[in-house]
Amino acid sequence: MKQERILLCKPKMCDREIDFIRAALADDWATPLGPDCDAFEHEFEEFVGQGKKGATLSAGTAAVHLALIACGVGSGDEVLVQSFTFCASSHPVTYLGAIPVFVDSEKETWNMDPELLEEAIKDRIAKTGRKPKAIIPVAFYGMPYQIDRIMEIANRCEIPVIEDAAEGFGSRFNGQILGSFGKYGVLSFNGNKIITISGGGALICEDAEAKKQIMWYATQARESYPYYQHEAVGYNYRMSNIWQVSAADR
Repeated sequence: MKQERILLCKPKMCDREIDFIRAALADDWATPLGPDCDAFEHEFEEFVGQGKKGATLSAGTAAVHLALIACGVGSGDEVLVQSFTFCASSHPVTYLGAIPVFVDSEKETWNMDPELLEEAIKDRIAKTGRKPKAIIPVAFYGMPYQIDRIMEIANRCEIPVIEDAAEGFGSRFNGQILGSFGKYGVLSFNGNKIITISGGGALICEDAEAKKQIMWYATQARESYPYYQHEAVGYNYRMSNIWQVSAADR
């Protein structure tokens, strides 16, 4: 008996994507960023609400990486990560020489268990003398985590939350878009996501200043001089304008 393959999310394409791509190429916008990315960010911010700002990036993994940097995570630090997740939630922690500490899931949502999260924080403080540098809950299969309880614990312990809502674009908790509760919210537009551009991702930022810092890192940390000046290590994490136009008809 042949088994049916159940896809996470199957892309739906139509002729308009080709028209948008042709228009972008005709206008010579075959580069990272561009007017289509700007328009997408504007609509994205309106959809998310809460006064949040959106930074379009090359991947959801890149978004996790830059959010960790913005939260000050460095070598030897510990980051609490959901155990039931894809590796993209934890690999960026190791990019920085930090240590992922995995927290088990609850059976109701399959996501990070708030009770175990609080236990993990107390355990790490007792064993290392330091509290974890960040918390990364994951919206596995788009299912919302108990973000109200997670945020209460995180705020009380003064630990920033990076929501990995890569699979949960459009999911809501008490009417609010997932990814807009924590300090940063991660989204993905990979081929198996709700909206796809073949690749790419975005980071929901608290405000314009936070977005500016993220995009500075995503643009090789280039300083504002009429020549190449770099005073920090940056990354080439900008979204392609051609990628973006393929999502225009969703």
